[in-house]
Amino acid sequence: MSAKTAVVAIGGNSLIKDKKHESIEDQYQAAKETTYHIADMIENGWNVAIGHGNGPQVGFILRQAEIAHRVEGMHEVPLDVCGAESQGLIGYMLQQTLQNELYHRKINKNVCTIITQVLVNPQDPAFAKPTKPIGVFMDEVEARHREHDLGWTVVEDAGRGWRRVVASPMPQEVVELDSVKRLVEMGIVVITVGGGGIPVIDHGDGNYVGTAAVIDKDYASSLLAQSIKADLFLISTAVEKIAINFGKPNQKWLDRITMAEAKQYLNEGIHFAEGSMAPKVKAIIRFLEAGGQEAIITNPENIGRAIKGETGTLITR
Repeated sequence: MSAKTAVVAIGGNSLIKDKKHESIEDQYQAAKETTYHIADMIENGWNVAIGHGNGPQVGFILRQAEIAHRVEGMHEVPLDVCGAESQGLIGYMLQQTLQNELYHRKINKNVCTIITQVLVNPQDPAFAKPTKPIGVFMDEVEARHREHDLGWTVVEDAGRGWRRVVASPMPQEVVELDSVKRLVEMGIVVITVGGGGIPVIDHGDGNYVGTAAVIDKDYASSLLAQSIKADLFLISTAVEKIAINFGKPNQKWLDRITMAEAKQYLNEGIHFAEGSMAPKVKAIIRFLEAGGQEAIITNPENIGRAIKGETGTLITR
């Protein structure tokens, strides 16, 4: 590949600004704003592969399926299929808005979405202790019914009701990797590992089977960046740059740190929350440990400036 290659991970929440902007039209507009800045990268000569989250969207799809089951008696939809649906939904919005932006800039480059499976280990400890809440709130009677009849793991959620929880295993392999590599080598922008990828397992007979789990999109995007030997791994999130001692009088924004410093801040256990920044930093460390050279964390509107070194948090080996 003559041009440098970047993997850009977009949070699913970045397509939903708040509860007043959850419609498809609102998400499309947010996708348009995000892909505008990715087009800046492409215009500056980067090959790009895009990973994205799907937290809110797969939740909506699952809720729609559950409501249809309750009200109309329609069939249940497995979680892995809901994940596949969300890949198509989000991929379509990102693909179309980016293709339109490239057309207006007179950049002759194709964009495509790959419905992507990601292999997970059925022996991953996460399966023994599911923790990721999904779907609607239920009363205890319904929750216990689904626990007994469908094999769900359910928990009471802080007095708000009962919810299903599923495993969040570590990604092992991008099943469609050869196709992704080939497309990137051809200069095509690839949208892949959507929502962390559709989690599948292999029982040893060579047949992939979907499983009820969710994969962290930052870990999956990191694996993708490692696998295609990307020059840059960029995580697009809600903040312009990351900080230590966040919200405290001694808060410090981080412009540039090394992998060793990132590990130190993680080990101190007070800077990066597990539900927000910690997985992002861990995903970047995985990329750098595998041979990656540099990674950036910033928000969508500052992607162009961060690439130029003007903002964002740059993490290097």
